[in-house]
Amino acid sequence: MAGPDSRSGTATQDKQHSNGAAPTPAEPTPPVKKKMKRSSRIALIVIAILALLAGIGFAGAYFLYSRNYVTTDNAQVDGDKIDINAPTTGTLTKWEVNQGSTVRTNQILGRIEMTGSMAQPQKIIKSPGNGTIAVNTGVNGMYVTAGTELATAYDFNKIYVTARVDETDVGDVHPGALVDISVDAYSGTPVTGTVEDVQGSAAGVFSLFPESNSSGNFQKVTQVIPVKIALTNTNGLSLVPGMNVTVHIHKH
Repeated sequence: MAGPDSRSGTATQDKQHSNGAAPTPAEPTPPVKKKMKRSSRIALIVIAILALLAGIGFAGAYFLYSRNYVTTDNAQVDGDKIDINAPTTGTLTKWEVNQGSTVRTNQILGRIEMTGSMAQPQKIIKSPGNGTIAVNTGVNGMYVTAGTELATAYDFNKIYVTARVDETDVGDVHPGALVDISVDAYSGTPVTGTVEDVQGSAAGVFSLFPESNSSGNFQKVTQVIPVKIALTNTNGLSLVPGMNVTVHIHKH
């Protein structure tokens, strides 16, 4: 048998349903924020301090290094080229040159049979200097015109390094300055040299007036100055013209 309280509660619920009122939902409990462990906070602080010290150390080392050296990787092993060219127009014959061949001044390297003559006279090709053939493009039987480059030789006993230094840094480069050289092909083997000559003009060809950009304003382009570096110690490395190097030129 239901008591009066039970009947009253039922009546109240019937009244709420009859009025269309929905039951009030319970409010969600806000999530409890987990506090970072003390050890984790200390670890993060230590990492931040170490990163800051590393950045300061790197900046300091770079500043000290830049004060003492002018560095560029726009540099190659170089040498005085001996160009062997066709002396006249005709067919190349008796060409006895191979890459790596050693040639001497006035050595006969081949002949050219001149066309347009019934006797087909031959013109002798001679080496203009002493050296070792680095590039050979001549082929027996090929037709060439006067001045065609048939081969290029270098005297490997007289090779050097040509470095291209930004014009903004060239004021710190002086003849006689010591140079530390790193050869890409022989990483880890040091090579040394001295500055022999700082050329007085910028490398490359540039117009009298700089080119303008889309906005119509002229853009200033930093030029590079060729610096000739004599090799003083190659550590027995077989250096060949064209090899890429990085040079560190001492300022003092």
